[in-house]
Amino acid sequence: MTKKPVIKRQKEIKIRLTEEEHQALLERMEGAELATWIRNTCLETKLNKQRKYKVADPQLLAGLGRIGGNLNQIARQANTVDSDIEKIRAFAELASIRSQLQRILDHYDR
Repeated sequence: MTKKPVIKRQKEIKIRLTEEEHQALLERMEGAELATWIRNTCLETKLNKQRKYKVADPQLLAGLGRIGGNLNQIARQANTVDSDIEKIRAFAELASIRSQLQRILDHYDR
């Protein structure tokens, strides 16, 4: 495996900003570090954009946890029964859970 060459930056630029200007820069930057964002923006290099994830809704997480528990119970039941009727019931429950998950996804993925 080849390592990336280390870039040693020795030149330093200092600027003074108002609190509002500094906050505006922080809000615009994409990535982890302000210096990297400024360098990429000013020198027009291509950014490795990081995904911005939404904050998870506690109700959504709780609902998904309950559904996960139901899935585990159904999977355990489906693996232990020999009756075709019971397996069909388990598959029907799985279909119901799938539709519930789709409704949740449609509601929260806006």
